[in-house]
Amino acid sequence: MKFAKKIGLFVGAMAISFSAMSEEITIGYQGVFNPYKKVIDEKILEKKLDVSINWRRFDSGAKAMTALASGSVDIATAGSSPIAAAVSNGVKAEVFWILENIGDAEAMVVRDGSDIMKPSDLKGKTIGVPFVSTTHFHMMFALEQFGIKPSEVKLLNMQPSAIAAAWRRGDIDAAFIWDPVLGQIKQNGHVLITSKTLSSWGKPTFDGLVANKKFAETHKQFLVDFVKIVAAVDKEYNDHKDSFTVDSPIAKSISKVTGGDINTVPGVMALYEYPTLKEQSSCAWLGCGAKGGVVSALKATSEFLLEQKKISGLKDDYSVYVNPEYIEAAMK
Repeated sequence: MKFAKKIGLFVGAMAISFSAMSEEITIGYQGVFNPYKKVIDEKILEKKLDVSINWRRFDSGAKAMTALASGSVDIATAGSSPIAAAVSNGVKAEVFWILENIGDAEAMVVRDGSDIMKPSDLKGKTIGVPFVSTTHFHMMFALEQFGIKPSEVKLLNMQPSAIAAAWRRGDIDAAFIWDPVLGQIKQNGHVLITSKTLSSWGKPTFDGLVANKKFAETHKQFLVDFVKIVAAVDKEYNDHKDSFTVDSPIAKSISKVTGGDINTVPGVMALYEYPTLKEQSSCAWLGCGAKGGVVSALKATSEFLLEQKKISGLKDDYSVYVNPEYIEAAMK
């Protein structure tokens, strides 16, 4: 491996130092609306860290984690459910950044005219949801809270694009999904419940950045610098959230990278929460070892997946799949 000279950089108010490598790093991402899309669109990692990045888009976290497991990607974006499934099945990976607290950005929408006005009306209805996803986790939790047995609904395993097509055809009565499909189906449907409510009932979900452990061990400084850059664009959004419009560079990047309608970006972004560096290092998220929020979420989600027979067993310690060291270093 050939190394270029060490370079000094500045992102926002944070200095960055990184030994640039001539290798190509492969990073998987999804079409979620977040400030991170500016990093992808404007090639900030490439420009600031003098690295070559191969960006690969995935339709689901499950597919992204499969690619991470195979070694075809070094870093991936995935929700808490596919992350939990992957590590429980033996994938050597670690969560190092929370892209967003999902909040109201994932929701169960019921079709207008489906005669679903309250939770009990879901019985006998057809519902689309991507299995082993955060929405699948919350779908099953919602049914449990509603007192509805899984056998009392017809649950279909569908990727986002398939949900959008099935909705247009009238093949499904409801769906639990995220944007941009969420925004599309809301046009002739209404929200029954959101992930924010379900999270407040004790089952939180999130989207995170996950690194292959072997890659992480040899690229620690890169991950520290990566965290600083993502934190900077998150701060850019958080600092101007109240005045965020379609004219924002972040909004334009999101629309360009995801293909989503730019007019929907501000509204969708407001549904998420983007934790700061300090918040990421707290017990609520990556900090506090086995007592931390992310570790607890991975364990709870894995218990659900075991019940669903999506994994073969549980790990003794989920804290080994959460690494706050890059955030801690970025804060110094």
